[in-house]
Formats: sequence, C-alpha cells, structure tokens
Amino acid sequence: MNTFCFFTTTFTVPYVNATKENLEKLLEAKELNAQLLDTGNLAHPGVGPYGIDSNEPIVRHAYYQWVPFVLFFQGLMFMIPHLLWKKLEGRRLRYLVDSLRYAAFSLQEKEVQVGENKIPSKSDREKKIQQVRQLFQDGVYVNKNWALKLMLVEVINFIHIIIQIAITNRFLGGKFLRLGSTVWRNGLDSSVDILDEVFPKITKCTFHKYGPSGSIQYHDAMCVMALNIINDKIYTAVWFWFIFLFICSVLGLIWRLITYILHARSRGFNRMIFSSSCPGKLNPWRVLNVTRTPSYSDWLFLVYLSKNVDPLVFKEIFVGIAQDYEERSSMKKPLLDLEDSDKYA
Repeated sequence: MNTFCFFTTTFTVPYVNATKENLEKLLEAKELNAQLLDTGNLAHPGVGPYGIDSNEPIVRHAYYQWVPFVLFFQGLMFMIPHLLWKKLEGRRLRYLVDSLRYAAFSLQEKEVQVGENKIPSKSDREKKIQQVRQLFQDGVYVNKNWALKLMLVEVINFIHIIIQIAITNRFLGGKFLRLGSTVWRNGLDSSVDILDEVFPKITKCTFHKYGPSGSIQYHDAMCVMALNIINDKIYTAVWFWFIFLFICSVLGLIWRLITYILHARSRGFNRMIFSSSCPGKLNPWRVLNVTRTPSYSDWLFLVYLSKNVDPLVFKEIFVGIAQDYEERSSMKKPLLDLEDSDKYA
C-alpha cells in the first residue's frame, strides 16, 4: 500500500474551507486539528473522514517524488555564478599568484627544488615582482572592465538567491517563505505545526480494487510518508541557508558600493585595507600615491592580490608601485624646478 501511495498523489484534509488568502481560517484549521488530536478524535494531522463524493477541500501532495531531482537541479544552478566569473576573469589572478607562491622563501642565489615545488632564486623573485609592477603600471594585465565584471557577477549572485527562494516556495506550494520563521517561533514541540502541513508524515489515498462481481471498490487508505521525516529537516536547513546567503549577498553589494566610493577618497580606509596584508607600518604618503592614481579595477585587483600572496612579498610589490608613481610624478616637474632655481640664483 505504501508503494502504491508513493507513486500516486496522496492528500490530507484541512477540515475547514481554508485558503492561503484567508489567514483566519488557516489558523482555525490548525486549532481544530490540535483540539481533535488532544481529544483522541484525530489519528494524525490532516487525516480523518473523507467520502468519495465529498465536496470538502483537500490538499494534494505530489512533490515528494521530485525532491531529489529539484535539489540536484538547484545545486547545479548554484554553479552558474562561479563558472561565469571564471570565464570572465580568465584566471588572470591565479596565473600571476602562481609565480609568486613561494617567493617569500627566496633566500638562495639558485632555484631550490623542494618535493614537487620550486622556490625561485633571488634574481627570479626580483624579476617576477618587477613584472607585476610593470603590468600594474601599464594597465595591460587588468583592464577597466575587470571590476565591472566582478560587480556584475555579484549582482547576478544576489538575483540568483532570490530566484532559488522563489523556486523552492513554488515547489512547496507557497509555504516555504514562512517555514523557518514559524519553526523558530513555535519550536518543534507543538502537536500541529507548519512541518505537518508541508511535510505530512501520514496521508490519505484512495485505493481502487475490483470486487468479486467486477465492479470497482474504493478503499480509504492511510499511507506512511517516511521520506517526509527527512524532507522537513532538509528544507528547514535550506530555509536558514538561503537566508544566510541572502544576507551575505546584500552585505557584499553594500561593501562593494562602499569600496567604490572610498577607494580614491579616504586615506584611512586604504590604510585599513592594506595594513592587514603588509607587515609593519605603511608610509601614509605611499598609500596615498598608490590608491589615488589607479582606477577602481586596478585598486580592486591590488586588494585581491594582497589576499593571495605572502604579506612580505605584497609589501615589496606595494612599496615598489608607490616608488614607480613617485618617479613618474617627479619626472613631470623638472621645468618648474629649473624656473624656480633661476629665480633664486
């Protein structure tokens, strides 16, 4: 019988003519079910007398057959923003970081082999750091669209979370949005709760059977939905996980907006960002030189570079970039210096 119920649509009886648009009647249905359970007149929530020709409303449950497929499909959809970013970013940062992975250990004049890893020599380290400085100055390695692509993927990730919540809510008959909050508010000890409404463990089904004379007989059967014991816990955890991802996505967009506004305006903000990646104190003038001139894409790429290389190596790169900017700015003032020297000669 349970096998028959699994492959056919089961149903429960809400006992009152309640609809999703009528909250008062939904509450009445819950109270009535609880009262009947307490008095022993109801075997399980949503399971009770129902005639074949009855006009009493019922709630059909057919989603449980599709739960594994829907969860698998949603898991694949979560890979879309990640794969999109890998495609747009082109692994630029990874290729650059791989050459600097063991640069902090470069203490010898020759390259050292340690297992499968190679520690570059001092000269190779200096060449690679100089290469990073030159690429940053020329603006060849990172174009202006790099940050725009990153922000686009972050917005897509935020929209994707909303779409996943909407898909799950539609799949569970519009009851997913209040699932976690109701469980949190009422706890798991109530006799009738939202988990019994969305994931009933005991349901009803009508079994058709031929009688001795060949006519069809209708048998009112009670079915045990064992999988719903797992499904209710899965989707309760999914509800809290989606809320966590939604909050993280919102905070990520707010942080991205703050960095875009302050990256070239606040010296204190940049000192806070880069001081965590550079051992010791940073020269405020050099911080100002590095963060005031480049575009937001260059600044953001420098931030991500600081998170993926050794702090000592990044500080050397940061100081080198600051020196490059100082040299460029000093080359623009020779004529003014000559004129000033003539005045006071």
